[in-house]
Amino acid sequence: MTDTAETPAAPAIASLSFEAAMGELESIVRRLESGDVSLEESVALYERGHALRTHCEARLAAAQARIEQVSLNADGQPAGTTPFGES
Repeated sequence: MTDTAETPAAPAIASLSFEAAMGELESIVRRLESGDVSLEESVALYERGHALRTHCEARLAAAQARIEQVSLNADGQPAGTTPFGES
């Protein structure tokens, strides 16, 4: 299975929310750790898991880029915003 392969049980990764992708990734990890899947299925699960991880990382990076940090002036009043991670 590749990033673009879809089945009724495996929707397109790009259409998944962060939470849905993370939930599916956790399910894949549990299945792989159980050892109850064939080698071929393990490889397919690993490929999908890798694509889900990449998708989650991209979603997190996009969210982080949108977060702004409120800066306060000497009186403790909001003075503006700066991008996340900058002080």
